[in-house]
Amino acid sequence: MSVLPLVFTSGWASGINAYAVVLLLGVFGATGLSDEVPEALQRPDVLIAAAVLFLCEAVADKIPYVDSVWDSVHTVIRPVSGAVVAALLAGQSGSLPELAAGAVGGTTALLSHFVKAGTRMAVNTSPEPLSNIAVSTAEDLAVAGVITFAVFHPVAAAVIAATLLAVGLAVVAFLAQRIRRFWRRRAQRREERRLSPPGGRQPAATDGSEHF
Repeated sequence: MSVLPLVFTSGWASGINAYAVVLLLGVFGATGLSDEVPEALQRPDVLIAAAVLFLCEAVADKIPYVDSVWDSVHTVIRPVSGAVVAALLAGQSGSLPELAAGAVGGTTALLSHFVKAGTRMAVNTSPEPLSNIAVSTAEDLAVAGVITFAVFHPVAAAVIAATLLAVGLAVVAFLAQRIRRFWRRRAQRREERRLSPPGGRQPAATDGSEHF
């Protein structure tokens, strides 16, 4: 059976939370629930590192503006992780060339990362933090649910992942104005920090109102 559906789904999920993908696939492989998971993902050190980084992301991803900084840092990490996981899956099954699998996984991860980062920029234009927590939790549950489903029903899970990716791209296009507002606010904050005097002190009055 072709591993392409699982490659596509893992790529989509890696663009949202790469550490969760590595952790879940590794656990499924280590517990014997899936024989398509390569041994490299089942190693204890890999699972521990993925678990620690997943917890870090779980916290950072729910804090306004911190989540966007985290996404910026992971612009390269998530697509690379998606490509590596895809190549490992292809190498394990032998049904798909590793280079082709890496290209599929990396490209899909890049697209889903774009959706995640763009959506989060739009959410950060809201003044309250509850929306960040809700969106982050929904993303975590979606990744966990789709990856788990993919282990047992890879084709159906790939259809779900493709649908979610298409909907996500449409949503980002719809939220383009709010995303631009996010960048304007970020630029304004940088300019305010640049112009503010050291120590946060206001400049002395120069209108002749000083008393001697």
